[in-house]
Parts: sequence; C-alpha cells; structure tokens
Amino acid sequence: FQTSAVPAGGISRTARGICQTTSIIATTEPKTARHRVLTNFAPVPKATISDSLVYEDADYLVLNKPPGLATLEDRSDPRNLLSLVREFEPRAQMGHRLDKETSGVLIVARHPEAYRHISMQFEGRHVRKVYHAVVHGIHRFNHLEVNRAIQIQKDGTVRLANAGKSAQTFFDTLEVYQQHSLLQCEPITGRMHQIRIHAASVKAPLVSDSTYGGNPIYLADLKPGFKLKKGTEAEPLIKRVALHAYAVEFQLLDGSVKQIEATYPKDFRALVNQLRRQTR
Repeated sequence: FQTSAVPAGGISRTARGICQTTSIIATTEPKTARHRVLTNFAPVPKATISDSLVYEDADYLVLNKPPGLATLEDRSDPRNLLSLVREFEPRAQMGHRLDKETSGVLIVARHPEAYRHISMQFEGRHVRKVYHAVVHGIHRFNHLEVNRAIQIQKDGTVRLANAGKSAQTFFDTLEVYQQHSLLQCEPITGRMHQIRIHAASVKAPLVSDSTYGGNPIYLADLKPGFKLKKGTEAEPLIKRVALHAYAVEFQLLDGSVKQIEATYPKDFRALVNQLRRQTR
C-alpha cells in the first residue's frame, strides 16, 4: 500500500501489505457485498448478534464488537462474545481478541480448518489491523514508527522495557482538533496494550486512558463558559478508552484477500462529532 490522504473516518494506506506471498490476489467489492447472506450455509440468527454482524461466509463471521463486552470468558462478567456466537455456531473460535473496552472488527472462525488458516496468518503477521484512536494533543504523524519492546507487569498493565517482547506500531494523523487528534494506528505485532503504551510514548495518550496518562474529556473542556443544568453531574464524552478497531484485512480460504471495516459505535462517533463541531 502507498500512503495517501483519506476522508474523515477512512483508512490511510501504508507502504506495508498484509501478505508476503505472491500467490494472493486482492479482491475489491462494493461495500454492499459485505452484507450479503450466502445460501450454502445457515445465516446468523437475526435475534442474537445480527446488529454486530459485518460479514459472513461459510468459513468466517466478522463482527463489530460493542464496547464493554469481553471477547472470551471474563471472571467479572459471565457474558462474552464467544459464548453468544456458540449458541448457534458450536465449533466457533475467535481468530483474535479485543480488550473488553475496545470496540470494533473481530474475526470468528466457524470451523477448525478456518481457525487454523486465520491463526497462521496472525502468527505470520500477515493480517493487517487498523485502529482509530482519539488522543490528547495536536499531532501530525505521517507513518510514524514506534518500535519499542513491551513488558507485562504483575498488575495487568505494561511498560516499555528492553527486556520485554518486541513491538512495532505505525501512526498516521487523520484529523486534528483544537486540543486533540484522531489517529490511525496500525500495530504490526499484537502485544497487550500495545497501541496505548506506544501512543503514550510519543506524547499522544489516548483519551480516557488513565492507565497510560490519558484523561477524560468533558463538554466543559471544549466549551468555555459551559454550565451544567442544576442537579446534574458532569459526565465524560466517552466513558472508556477511546480506541476502535476500524478495519482488518486477511486471506480467505480460497486465497482471495478480504478487507472489512467496522463503523464507529455510538460513543466513539459522538466524541469525534463533538470534537469536529468545536473545531469549526
């Protein structure tokens, strides 16, 4: 891919492709094709997770995970995305995972062969993952590379340390606001909290990420003189880390390459729209 300017909310192409082999031929399809239901397998029941379904075929489901829902079993919450999927797809396995707070695109394998296929792509770093993040500060990153090792701490957080595992992330600026920026983040490796700690290392902590130096945004921060209604308390514009898994690109079993995007959830979209309004 070559870097190019993109409209708000789009994908900035980078110089890195998702696959290293020449046998894979990328395919392009109109966006409506992502939502078609094929006829040679049972479609996802509309009463379960249909609102999160972005793409399906005989081998894979791709979901737009809502924030606040764990990908796998969580001791603190019996609900998780995998258990919901297995209600109608008993052999389903997650191709990867997202943190509970993170929203966005998630690949689910419908059977063991599909799981092996996607697992090998993640292991070989052939899956292209694109995230969008709202960060503090005005930044004009142009394919900025952060290549710093990450070490997991006993308290469940991470730190940058030479003794840790190698980690590489690329950052591009999509939009700049009065005091914040919308970044495209492309992690090459898949370390715990990688985007969050790497962004913080270049003085761009994610909004509401108190673990790594971020703070919540309140409407009063954007509107001087703003006053709350009597009897109400100020609430942040987004109550979680401002990170969304926007797109993924991977190889299907037939050898073609599929790119799939996941629209912003309500809270992330509202945050971006509010920042845009205050910048006009």
